[in-house]
Amino acid sequence: MRVVVADDAVLIREGLIRLLEEFGCEVVAAVGDGDGLVEAVAEHRPDVSVVDVRMPPGFTDEGLRAAVEARRRVPGAPMLILSQYVEVSYADDLLADARGAVGYLLKDRVVDVDDFMGGLRTVAAGGTVFDPQVVAQLMVRRRRDDPLALLTPREREVLGLMAEGRSNPAIGRQLVISDGAVEKHIRSIFAKLGLYAEDGDQHRRVLAVLAYLRS
Repeated sequence: MRVVVADDAVLIREGLIRLLEEFGCEVVAAVGDGDGLVEAVAEHRPDVSVVDVRMPPGFTDEGLRAAVEARRRVPGAPMLILSQYVEVSYADDLLADARGAVGYLLKDRVVDVDDFMGGLRTVAAGGTVFDPQVVAQLMVRRRRDDPLALLTPREREVLGLMAEGRSNPAIGRQLVISDGAVEKHIRSIFAKLGLYAEDGDQHRRVLAVLAYLRS
């Protein structure tokens, strides 16, 4: 994978570069601010970018805003956001184009390197990976006309785990149900959300997760 890293903290940035290179990734650019991220994505068209939310000059949500701008310039550019805190002000904009290829993880949860790299690969492949706390914050703002109203509580659980980037076997282990039961729930979710087979399973999965996060 070709990766852009955007983090103003030199130690964290260099640590990410080392980690990514150990796993066979090519870091094509490493930048310390939002403008640098936008320029690097436009120039290198990486497979995925790893972006810190808080960067200069204001150290609020510059990284998140830059990720939105980078996806405006390079539609669908995969972005994995890392943050010390839940900041959802621009998360909706990341989800708005319904293209997928976005992730948002809290730094203190990225302790398992294999999980982190798995999430990175998921985003690079066009999928979605969201930290449970980010999902919870997005759900607080759920609209009254909930498009997920037809889903059963179990189907909502399955969809929530899909939003966290869990595979079908991982969902089954979490909920203590068989792989077949997971697949049955997912087929039902697709049907209730009007997502049809011609869209392809991966695309339907992304659209279902986006419907969940934006509901």
